Amino acid sequence: MAAKDDPIIIKKYANRRLYNTGTSTYVTLEDLAEMVKKGEEFTVQDAKTGDDITHPVLTQIIFELENKDGQNMLPIPFLRQLIAFYGDQMQMIVPSFLEQSMIAFSKEQERFREQMKGAIGKSPLDMMKITTPIKALEEQTRRNMEMFQNAMRLFTPFPPAGSNGAAAAPAEPARKETTEKSDDLQELKDQIAAMQRKLDTMS
Repeated sequence: MAAKDDPIIIKKYANRRLYNTGTSTYVTLEDLAEMVKKGEEFTVQDAKTGDDITHPVLTQIIFELENKDGQNMLPIPFLRQLIAFYGDQMQMIVPSFLEQSMIAFSKEQERFREQMKGAIGKSPLDMMKITTPIKALEEQTRRNMEMFQNAMRLFTPFPPAGSNGAAAAPAEPARKETTEKSDDLQELKDQIAAMQRKLDTMS
């Protein structure tokens, strides 16, 4: 029997029906979306093989939500950029970047919601104070983007080919630059790890 804090097991059958083993009832993707919003942990397993298929099911939920009128959250430029990263050397960094950004966003979101709850009936001066968490969120997003752009530069150490007749760069400076890029990459990884530790302590 699963422990109280263990994720709920959702079984997915060949007929695409989803079965919540915690409540012994069949559920829909909409039900799973509500569970996510309530913070309920669950994993989805293939009923026949026992394989963990949580990732594709969550992706399917996002697809369904994005196709509902007025609920689009993923802008087309973002989707294009995300698709372009698949198979790219930057793919290894994208998941960590997105995860840390969403964690930071969620933390600021809670503070913003609390201020909004207390803003009803407040004066215009008090309402202006609500912009504080928004600015903090914008600043966090800016820092994340700078870190991500630095990572992208680290993975493109070689400049575009020069004009016709341009002489090749000396080998030694090239090796030196590569070493510097490697040091920068390690520093970036250390920064990401430090950010994760900081967020963990805030949880």
